[in-house]
Amino acid sequence: MAEARPAKVYVKVKVVFTEEGQMRPRAFEWEDGRVYAIDRVTDIRQAAAQRCGGQGDRYTIVVRGQERQLFFERNASLTGDNIGRWFIERKQA
Repeated sequence: MAEARPAKVYVKVKVVFTEEGQMRPRAFEWEDGRVYAIDRVTDIRQAAAQRCGGQGDRYTIVVRGQERQLFFERNASLTGDNIGRWFIERKQA
């Protein structure tokens, strides 16, 4: 039996910015259209997505009592309005 390989699922994220300019995710839309509120953010740090690759900011979030990892993958371009995109790792057959 083949082992499941993780994949990046790019998601829409509702974000607010604090007065200090910090980005705080509040909800995300999964690939099937369901929207999940983020109960709280417990950690933010630069980290690699170990299972599926990629580098950026890893937000440890709590959704419906479950801890998950939400990644912000920064765009290499320093100009324009596309500063990056969000993804969550999921298992893939």
